[in-house]
Amino acid sequence: MNKVNAALDRLMKLHPDEIDLSLDRMKRVLAALGSPEKCVPPVFHIAGTNGKGSTGASVRALLEAQGKAVHVYSSPHLVRFNERVRLGNTGGFVDDAPLLAAIERVEAANDGHELTFFEATTAVAFCLFADSPADFLVLEVGLGGVLDATNVIDEPLVSVITPISKDHENFLGDDLEGIALEKAGIIKPGRPVVVGTQIDALRGVIERQAAQKRAPISIQGQEFSAWEEGGRLVYQDESGLMDLAPPKLAGFHQIANSGLALAALRAAGLLESEAARSACDKALRSINWPARMQPLYEGALLDQLPAQSEVWVDGGHNPGAAKVIASFLADLTDKASRPTYLVMGMMTTKDPKGFFQQFEGLAKHVLCVPLSTSSAGRSPVELAEIAREAGLSASAHDAIDDAILEVVQRSTEEGEAPRVLFGGSLYLAGEVLDKNGTPPQ
Repeated sequence: MNKVNAALDRLMKLHPDEIDLSLDRMKRVLAALGSPEKCVPPVFHIAGTNGKGSTGASVRALLEAQGKAVHVYSSPHLVRFNERVRLGNTGGFVDDAPLLAAIERVEAANDGHELTFFEATTAVAFCLFADSPADFLVLEVGLGGVLDATNVIDEPLVSVITPISKDHENFLGDDLEGIALEKAGIIKPGRPVVVGTQIDALRGVIERQAAQKRAPISIQGQEFSAWEEGGRLVYQDESGLMDLAPPKLAGFHQIANSGLALAALRAAGLLESEAARSACDKALRSINWPARMQPLYEGALLDQLPAQSEVWVDGGHNPGAAKVIASFLADLTDKASRPTYLVMGMMTTKDPKGFFQQFEGLAKHVLCVPLSTSSAGRSPVELAEIAREAGLSASAHDAIDDAILEVVQRSTEEGEAPRVLFGGSLYLAGEVLDKNGTPPQ
Protein backbone atom coordinates (compact mmCIF):
# COMPACT_ATOMS: atom_id res chain seq x y z
CA MET A 1 0.00 0.00 0.00
CA ASN A 2 1.43 3.40 -0.96
CA LYS A 3 1.54 6.36 1.44
CA VAL A 4 -1.53 8.10 -0.05
CA ASN A 5 -3.71 5.00 0.29
CA ALA A 6 -2.46 4.45 3.83
CA ALA A 7 -3.34 8.06 4.69
CA LEU A 8 -6.79 7.71 3.11
CA ASP A 9 -7.35 4.59 5.19
CA ARG A 10 -6.55 6.59 8.31
CA LEU A 11 -9.14 9.20 7.31
CA MET A 12 -11.71 6.44 6.83
CA LYS A 13 -11.31 5.44 10.48
CA LEU A 14 -11.97 8.89 11.95
CA HIS A 15 -15.73 8.30 12.12
CA PRO A 16 -17.70 5.07 12.72
CA ASP A 17 -20.13 5.94 9.89
CA GLU A 18 -19.35 6.61 6.25
CA ILE A 19 -21.99 9.35 6.15
CA ASP A 20 -23.24 11.51 9.03
CA LEU A 21 -24.78 14.68 7.64
CA SER A 22 -23.75 17.71 9.71
CA LEU A 23 -21.69 20.88 9.26
CA ASP A 24 -20.44 21.16 12.85
CA ARG A 25 -17.41 18.90 12.41
CA MET A 26 -16.59 20.48 9.05
CA LYS A 27 -16.66 24.02 10.44
CA ARG A 28 -14.49 22.96 13.38
CA VAL A 29 -11.72 21.43 11.28
CA LEU A 30 -11.78 24.26 8.71
CA ALA A 31 -11.40 26.80 11.51
CA ALA A 32 -8.43 24.83 12.84
CA LEU A 33 -6.94 24.91 9.33
CA GLY A 34 -7.24 28.70 9.08
CA SER A 35 -10.45 28.71 6.98
CA PRO A 36 -9.05 27.64 3.58
CA GLU A 37 -12.60 27.63 2.15
CA LYS A 38 -12.51 31.44 2.39
CA CYS A 39 -9.38 31.56 0.22
CA VAL A 40 -10.59 29.63 -2.84
CA PRO A 41 -11.42 31.33 -6.16
CA PRO A 42 -15.03 32.17 -7.16
CA VAL A 43 -17.21 29.05 -6.90
CA PHE A 44 -19.74 27.37 -9.15
CA HIS A 45 -21.51 25.19 -6.55
CA ILE A 46 -23.43 22.28 -8.12
CA ALA A 47 -26.10 20.11 -6.47
CA GLY A 48 -28.77 17.77 -7.89
CA THR A 49 -29.36 14.08 -8.52
CA ASN A 50 -28.46 13.44 -12.15
CA GLY A 51 -26.05 15.36 -14.35
CA LYS A 52 -23.95 17.07 -11.65
CA GLY A 53 -20.67 15.74 -13.00
CA SER A 54 -21.48 16.33 -16.66
CA THR A 55 -22.71 19.86 -15.95
CA GLY A 56 -19.59 20.58 -13.93
CA ALA A 57 -17.40 19.22 -16.73
CA SER A 58 -19.25 21.47 -19.16
CA VAL A 59 -18.74 24.53 -16.94
CA ARG A 60 -15.04 23.69 -16.71
CA ALA A 61 -14.72 23.28 -20.49
CA LEU A 62 -16.52 26.56 -21.16
CA LEU A 63 -14.25 28.41 -18.75
CA GLU A 64 -11.03 26.80 -19.97
CA ALA A 65 -11.94 27.67 -23.57
CA GLN A 66 -11.81 31.30 -22.40
CA GLY A 67 -8.29 30.74 -21.09
CA LYS A 68 -9.31 30.43 -17.44
CA ALA A 69 -7.67 28.11 -14.90
CA VAL A 70 -10.30 25.98 -13.16
CA HIS A 71 -10.15 23.87 -10.00
CA VAL A 72 -12.65 20.98 -9.84
CA TYR A 73 -13.89 18.93 -6.90
CA SER A 74 -16.07 15.92 -7.71
CA SER A 75 -16.89 12.51 -6.29
CA PRO A 76 -16.68 9.61 -6.23
CA HIS A 77 -13.55 8.71 -8.15
CA LEU A 78 -13.46 5.90 -10.69
CA VAL A 79 -9.96 4.42 -10.35
CA ARG A 80 -7.75 6.67 -8.18
CA PHE A 81 -8.73 9.07 -5.40
CA ASN A 82 -6.66 11.80 -7.09
CA GLU A 83 -9.43 12.13 -9.71
CA ARG A 84 -11.57 13.96 -7.15
CA VAL A 85 -9.27 16.99 -7.14
CA ARG A 86 -8.29 18.71 -10.39
CA LEU A 87 -5.99 21.71 -9.99
CA GLY A 88 -6.40 24.61 -12.37
CA ASN A 89 -2.75 25.67 -12.24
CA THR A 90 -1.66 22.29 -13.65
CA GLY A 91 -4.81 21.33 -15.54
CA GLY A 92 -4.58 17.79 -14.18
CA PHE A 93 -5.42 15.63 -11.17
CA VAL A 94 -3.54 16.39 -7.96
CA ASP A 95 -0.22 14.56 -7.63
CA ASP A 96 0.47 12.22 -4.74
CA ALA A 97 2.98 14.48 -2.94
CA PRO A 98 0.76 17.56 -2.46
CA LEU A 99 -2.24 15.31 -1.78
CA LEU A 100 -0.37 13.49 1.00
CA ALA A 101 0.84 16.79 2.47
CA ALA A 102 -2.72 18.15 2.55
CA ILE A 103 -4.05 14.96 4.17
CA GLU A 104 -1.41 15.17 6.90
CA ARG A 105 -2.25 18.86 7.42
CA VAL A 106 -5.94 17.99 7.93
CA GLU A 107 -5.06 15.11 10.27
CA ALA A 108 -2.97 17.44 12.42
CA ALA A 109 -5.68 20.11 12.55
CA ASN A 110 -8.39 17.54 13.34
CA ASP A 111 -6.34 16.07 16.19
CA GLY A 112 -8.15 12.72 16.27
CA HIS A 113 -11.72 14.05 16.52
CA GLU A 114 -14.60 12.42 14.68
CA LEU A 115 -14.75 13.42 11.02
CA THR A 116 -16.37 11.51 8.17
CA PHE A 117 -14.23 10.49 5.22
CA PHE A 118 -16.02 12.91 2.88
CA GLU A 119 -15.66 15.76 5.36
CA ALA A 120 -11.95 15.04 5.76
CA THR A 121 -11.29 14.78 2.04
CA THR A 122 -13.34 17.92 1.33
CA ALA A 123 -11.17 19.77 3.85
CA VAL A 124 -8.12 18.34 2.05
CA ALA A 125 -9.48 19.67 -1.25
CA PHE A 126 -10.10 23.15 0.18
CA CYS A 127 -6.49 23.25 1.41
CA LEU A 128 -5.21 22.29 -2.04
CA PHE A 129 -7.47 24.82 -3.79
CA ALA A 130 -6.52 27.63 -1.41
CA ASP A 131 -2.81 26.96 -1.95
CA SER A 132 -2.95 26.80 -5.76
CA PRO A 133 -3.76 29.72 -8.08
CA ALA A 134 -6.84 29.47 -10.30
CA ASP A 135 -9.59 31.69 -11.66
CA PHE A 136 -12.59 29.56 -10.66
CA LEU A 137 -13.62 26.49 -8.66
CA VAL A 138 -16.28 24.02 -9.81
CA LEU A 139 -17.47 22.45 -6.55
CA GLU A 140 -19.75 19.40 -6.71
CA VAL A 141 -21.97 18.54 -3.74
CA GLY A 142 -21.42 15.05 -2.35
CA LEU A 143 -24.88 14.24 -1.01
CA GLY A 144 -27.93 16.41 -0.47
CA GLY A 145 -27.04 20.06 -0.02
CA VAL A 146 -28.01 21.70 3.29
CA LEU A 147 -25.64 19.63 5.43
CA ASP A 148 -23.19 18.51 2.76
CA ALA A 149 -19.55 19.14 3.63
CA THR A 150 -19.16 21.45 0.61
CA ASN A 151 -21.94 23.75 1.86
CA VAL A 152 -19.55 26.02 3.78
CA ILE A 153 -19.24 28.40 0.84
CA ASP A 154 -21.14 31.52 1.91
CA GLU A 155 -21.05 33.47 -1.34
CA PRO A 156 -20.84 31.22 -4.42
CA LEU A 157 -20.49 32.94 -7.75
CA VAL A 158 -23.42 30.82 -8.95
CA SER A 159 -25.39 27.95 -7.42
CA VAL A 160 -26.49 25.26 -9.88
CA ILE A 161 -29.19 22.64 -9.27
CA THR A 162 -29.45 19.82 -11.81
CA PRO A 163 -32.57 17.63 -12.29
CA ILE A 164 -33.70 15.99 -9.05
CA SER A 165 -34.98 12.44 -8.58
CA LYS A 166 -34.82 9.78 -5.86
CA ASP A 167 -31.37 8.62 -4.80
CA HIS A 168 -29.64 7.97 -1.46
CA GLU A 169 -33.09 7.38 0.08
CA ASN A 170 -31.46 5.90 3.19
CA PHE A 171 -30.00 9.35 3.95
CA LEU A 172 -32.35 11.80 2.21
CA GLY A 173 -35.65 9.89 2.46
CA ASP A 174 -38.01 9.10 -0.42
CA ASP A 175 -40.06 12.31 -0.38
CA LEU A 176 -39.05 14.16 -3.55
CA GLU A 177 -40.09 17.57 -2.23
CA GLY A 178 -37.99 16.95 0.88
CA ILE A 179 -35.04 15.95 -1.30
CA ALA A 180 -35.48 19.13 -3.36
CA LEU A 181 -35.50 21.21 -0.17
CA GLU A 182 -32.22 19.55 0.88
CA LYS A 183 -30.56 20.27 -2.43
CA ALA A 184 -31.89 23.84 -2.53
CA GLY A 185 -29.87 24.37 0.65
CA ILE A 186 -26.93 25.50 -1.48
CA ILE A 187 -28.87 28.65 -2.49
CA LYS A 188 -27.29 31.62 -0.71
CA PRO A 189 -28.65 35.12 -0.01
CA GLY A 190 -28.48 37.35 -3.05
CA ARG A 191 -26.40 34.90 -5.10
CA PRO A 192 -27.74 33.75 -8.51
CA VAL A 193 -29.05 30.20 -8.93
CA VAL A 194 -29.67 28.35 -12.19
CA VAL A 195 -31.92 25.31 -12.17
CA GLY A 196 -32.25 22.36 -14.54
CA THR A 197 -35.60 20.97 -15.66
CA GLN A 198 -37.75 19.86 -12.70
CA ILE A 199 -41.28 18.60 -12.23
CA ASP A 200 -43.68 21.36 -11.11
CA ALA A 201 -43.72 20.49 -7.40
CA LEU A 202 -39.92 20.45 -7.13
CA ARG A 203 -39.55 23.62 -9.14
CA GLY A 204 -41.92 25.29 -6.68
CA VAL A 205 -39.81 24.19 -3.71
CA ILE A 206 -36.66 25.65 -5.27
CA GLU A 207 -38.39 28.88 -6.32
CA ARG A 208 -39.65 29.43 -2.78
CA GLN A 209 -36.16 28.91 -1.35
CA ALA A 210 -34.70 31.35 -3.86
CA ALA A 211 -37.39 33.92 -3.01
CA GLN A 212 -36.68 33.59 0.72
CA LYS A 213 -32.96 34.18 0.06
CA ARG A 214 -33.66 36.95 -2.50
CA ALA A 215 -31.53 34.95 -4.91
CA PRO A 216 -32.00 35.70 -8.64
CA ILE A 217 -33.22 32.48 -10.25
CA SER A 218 -33.12 31.18 -13.83
CA ILE A 219 -34.97 27.97 -14.63
CA GLN A 220 -34.47 25.74 -17.67
CA GLY A 221 -37.54 25.89 -19.89
CA GLN A 222 -38.46 29.32 -18.54
CA GLU A 223 -35.61 31.86 -18.50
CA PHE A 224 -33.37 29.74 -20.73
CA SER A 225 -33.61 26.71 -23.03
CA ALA A 226 -31.31 24.41 -24.98
CA TRP A 227 -32.26 22.02 -27.76
CA GLU A 228 -30.83 20.10 -30.71
CA GLU A 229 -31.61 21.36 -34.18
CA GLY A 230 -29.98 20.26 -37.40
CA GLY A 231 -27.13 18.55 -35.55
CA ARG A 232 -26.36 21.72 -33.59
CA LEU A 233 -26.99 22.87 -30.02
CA VAL A 234 -29.23 25.91 -29.86
CA TYR A 235 -29.16 27.89 -26.61
CA GLN A 236 -31.54 30.74 -25.91
CA ASP A 237 -32.03 33.06 -22.97
CA GLU A 238 -33.15 36.62 -22.39
CA SER A 239 -29.93 37.91 -23.98
CA GLY A 240 -30.51 36.14 -27.27
CA LEU A 241 -29.78 32.93 -29.16
CA MET A 242 -26.55 31.00 -29.68
CA ASP A 243 -26.03 28.39 -32.43
CA LEU A 244 -23.29 26.04 -31.20
CA ALA A 245 -21.54 22.75 -31.84
CA PRO A 246 -23.19 19.79 -30.08
CA PRO A 247 -21.46 18.59 -26.90
CA LYS A 248 -18.86 15.88 -27.23
CA LEU A 249 -20.58 13.87 -24.49
CA ALA A 250 -23.04 11.31 -25.87
CA GLY A 251 -26.77 11.40 -25.18
CA PHE A 252 -29.59 13.86 -25.80
CA HIS A 253 -29.57 14.71 -22.07
CA GLN A 254 -26.15 16.30 -22.54
CA ILE A 255 -27.82 19.03 -24.57
CA ALA A 256 -29.73 19.99 -21.42
CA ASN A 257 -26.60 19.70 -19.25
CA SER A 258 -24.64 21.93 -21.61
CA GLY A 259 -27.52 24.41 -21.61
CA LEU A 260 -27.44 24.49 -17.81
CA ALA A 261 -23.69 25.14 -17.89
CA LEU A 262 -24.14 27.98 -20.39
CA ALA A 263 -26.82 29.48 -18.15
CA ALA A 264 -24.42 29.28 -15.19
CA LEU A 265 -21.80 31.26 -17.12
CA ARG A 266 -24.45 33.75 -18.20
CA ALA A 267 -25.50 34.23 -14.55
CA ALA A 268 -21.83 34.82 -13.66
CA GLY A 269 -21.50 37.48 -16.38
CA LEU A 270 -19.05 35.33 -18.34
CA LEU A 271 -20.90 35.08 -21.68
CA GLU A 272 -21.09 38.78 -22.49
CA SER A 273 -18.07 39.26 -24.77
CA GLU A 274 -17.87 38.10 -28.36
CA ALA A 275 -14.64 36.25 -27.51
CA ALA A 276 -16.42 34.34 -24.73
CA ARG A 277 -19.29 33.37 -27.00
CA SER A 278 -16.98 32.28 -29.82
CA ALA A 279 -15.06 30.06 -27.37
CA CYS A 280 -18.22 28.03 -26.66
CA ASP A 281 -17.95 25.94 -29.85
CA LYS A 282 -14.42 24.85 -28.93
CA ALA A 283 -15.52 24.12 -25.37
CA LEU A 284 -18.50 21.92 -26.25
CA ARG A 285 -16.37 19.87 -28.63
CA SER A 286 -13.82 19.18 -25.87
CA ILE A 287 -15.97 18.24 -22.85
CA ASN A 288 -14.68 15.10 -21.17
CA TRP A 289 -16.44 13.28 -18.33
CA PRO A 290 -15.53 9.59 -18.01
CA ALA A 291 -18.15 6.86 -17.44
CA ARG A 292 -21.07 8.95 -18.65
CA MET A 293 -22.17 7.14 -21.80
CA GLN A 294 -18.50 6.83 -22.60
CA PRO A 295 -17.75 4.79 -25.73
CA LEU A 296 -14.78 2.42 -25.64
CA TYR A 297 -12.93 1.93 -28.90
CA GLU A 298 -9.91 -0.09 -27.73
CA GLY A 299 -8.49 -1.82 -24.69
CA ALA A 300 -8.05 -5.17 -22.94
CA LEU A 301 -11.77 -5.83 -22.39
CA LEU A 302 -12.66 -4.95 -25.96
CA ASP A 303 -10.08 -7.44 -27.16
CA GLN A 304 -12.15 -10.19 -25.48
CA LEU A 305 -15.34 -9.25 -27.32
CA PRO A 306 -16.27 -10.09 -30.93
CA ALA A 307 -15.00 -7.80 -33.68
CA GLN A 308 -17.26 -4.81 -34.37
CA SER A 309 -18.72 -4.87 -30.86
CA GLU A 310 -20.11 -1.56 -29.63
CA VAL A 311 -19.20 -0.85 -26.01
CA TRP A 312 -20.39 1.83 -23.60
CA VAL A 313 -19.65 2.60 -19.93
CA ASP A 314 -22.00 4.59 -17.70
CA GLY A 315 -22.00 4.94 -13.91
CA GLY A 316 -25.66 6.00 -13.65
CA HIS A 317 -27.26 4.09 -10.76
CA ASN A 318 -30.82 5.33 -10.13
CA PRO A 319 -34.08 5.02 -12.11
CA GLY A 320 -33.81 8.59 -13.36
CA ALA A 321 -30.39 7.93 -14.83
CA ALA A 322 -31.55 4.56 -16.23
CA LYS A 323 -34.41 6.26 -18.07
CA VAL A 324 -31.96 8.58 -19.81
CA ILE A 325 -29.54 5.74 -20.63
CA ALA A 326 -32.31 3.51 -21.99
CA SER A 327 -33.61 6.31 -24.18
CA PHE A 328 -30.13 6.83 -25.60
CA LEU A 329 -29.67 3.11 -26.31
CA ALA A 330 -33.13 2.89 -27.88
CA ASP A 331 -32.19 5.73 -30.22
CA LEU A 332 -29.01 3.84 -31.18
CA THR A 333 -31.09 0.73 -31.85
CA ASP A 334 -33.40 2.69 -34.14
CA LYS A 335 -30.37 3.76 -36.16
CA ALA A 336 -28.45 0.48 -36.09
CA SER A 337 -30.18 -2.55 -34.63
CA ARG A 338 -28.04 -5.07 -32.73
CA PRO A 339 -28.60 -7.09 -29.53
CA THR A 340 -28.05 -5.05 -26.36
CA TYR A 341 -26.44 -6.69 -23.33
CA LEU A 342 -26.21 -5.05 -19.91
CA VAL A 343 -23.29 -6.00 -17.65
CA MET A 344 -24.46 -4.67 -14.29
CA GLY A 345 -23.22 -4.32 -10.72
CA MET A 346 -25.09 -2.29 -8.10
CA MET A 347 -24.87 -1.11 -4.52
CA THR A 348 -27.23 -2.44 -1.86
CA THR A 349 -28.43 1.14 -1.25
CA LYS A 350 -29.85 1.57 -4.78
CA ASP A 351 -33.19 0.66 -6.41
CA PRO A 352 -32.30 -2.06 -8.94
CA LYS A 353 -35.87 -2.92 -9.88
CA GLY A 354 -36.68 0.69 -10.72
CA PHE A 355 -33.41 0.84 -12.64
CA PHE A 356 -33.99 -2.35 -14.64
CA GLN A 357 -37.61 -1.54 -15.48
CA GLN A 358 -36.38 1.22 -17.76
CA PHE A 359 -34.74 -1.39 -20.04
CA GLU A 360 -37.74 -3.68 -20.54
CA GLY A 361 -38.11 -4.53 -24.23
CA LEU A 362 -34.66 -3.10 -24.97
CA ALA A 363 -32.07 -5.32 -23.24
CA LYS A 364 -31.51 -8.78 -24.73
CA HIS A 365 -29.97 -10.06 -21.49
CA VAL A 366 -28.60 -8.72 -18.19
CA LEU A 367 -25.34 -10.17 -16.86
CA CYS A 368 -24.99 -9.41 -13.15
CA VAL A 369 -21.52 -9.17 -11.57
CA PRO A 370 -20.10 -8.26 -8.14
CA LEU A 371 -18.52 -4.92 -7.25
CA SER A 372 -14.98 -5.97 -6.46
CA THR A 373 -13.97 -2.49 -5.23
CA SER A 374 -16.82 -2.06 -2.71
CA SER A 375 -18.00 -4.13 0.24
CA ALA A 376 -21.54 -2.74 -0.20
CA GLY A 377 -22.28 -4.35 -3.55
CA ARG A 378 -25.39 -6.44 -4.11
CA SER A 379 -24.74 -10.13 -4.85
CA PRO A 380 -24.99 -11.08 -8.54
CA VAL A 381 -27.53 -13.82 -7.74
CA GLU A 382 -29.83 -11.37 -5.93
CA LEU A 383 -29.35 -8.72 -8.63
CA ALA A 384 -30.22 -11.19 -11.39
CA GLU A 385 -33.39 -12.22 -9.55
CA ILE A 386 -34.46 -8.57 -9.29
CA ALA A 387 -33.74 -8.04 -12.98
CA ARG A 388 -36.02 -11.00 -13.77
CA GLU A 389 -38.73 -9.51 -11.53
CA ALA A 390 -38.43 -6.37 -13.67
CA GLY A 391 -39.20 -8.43 -16.76
CA LEU A 392 -35.68 -8.98 -18.09
CA SER A 393 -33.69 -12.09 -18.95
CA ALA A 394 -30.76 -12.24 -16.53
CA SER A 395 -27.91 -14.36 -15.21
CA ALA A 396 -25.37 -14.12 -12.39
CA HIS A 397 -21.59 -14.23 -12.85
CA ASP A 398 -18.60 -14.26 -10.53
CA ALA A 399 -16.58 -11.65 -12.44
CA ILE A 400 -16.61 -9.25 -15.39
CA ASP A 401 -14.52 -11.66 -17.48
CA ASP A 402 -17.11 -14.42 -16.96
CA ALA A 403 -19.89 -12.09 -18.09
CA ILE A 404 -17.93 -11.13 -21.19
CA LEU A 405 -17.44 -14.81 -21.99
CA GLU A 406 -21.21 -15.35 -21.97
CA VAL A 407 -21.74 -12.29 -24.19
CA VAL A 408 -19.25 -13.81 -26.63
CA GLN A 409 -21.03 -17.17 -26.58
CA ARG A 410 -24.46 -15.63 -27.12
CA SER A 411 -23.18 -13.37 -29.88
CA THR A 412 -21.50 -16.28 -31.62
CA GLU A 413 -24.74 -18.27 -31.55
CA GLU A 414 -26.69 -15.32 -32.95
CA GLY A 415 -24.04 -14.38 -35.50
CA GLU A 416 -24.32 -10.68 -34.68
CA ALA A 417 -21.86 -8.30 -33.00
CA PRO A 418 -23.30 -7.05 -29.66
CA ARG A 419 -23.91 -3.68 -28.09
CA VAL A 420 -22.65 -3.90 -24.50
CA LEU A 421 -23.32 -1.44 -21.68
CA PHE A 422 -21.25 -1.77 -18.51
CA GLY A 423 -22.99 0.09 -15.69
CA GLY A 424 -25.27 0.27 -12.69
CA SER A 425 -22.56 1.75 -10.45
CA LEU A 426 -19.61 4.10 -10.65
CA TYR A 427 -17.65 1.39 -8.82
CA LEU A 428 -18.24 -1.01 -11.70
CA ALA A 429 -17.54 1.72 -14.26
CA GLY A 430 -14.22 2.43 -12.59
CA GLU A 431 -13.31 -1.25 -12.48
CA VAL A 432 -14.14 -1.59 -16.19
CA LEU A 433 -12.04 1.43 -17.19
CA ASP A 434 -9.15 0.18 -15.06
CA LYS A 435 -9.29 -3.40 -16.43
CA ASN A 436 -9.60 -2.04 -19.95
CA GLY A 437 -6.46 0.07 -19.53
CA THR A 438 -8.31 3.35 -20.14
CA PRO A 439 -8.50 5.10 -16.73
CA PRO A 440 -9.58 8.76 -16.50
CA GLN A 441 -6.93 11.29 -17.51
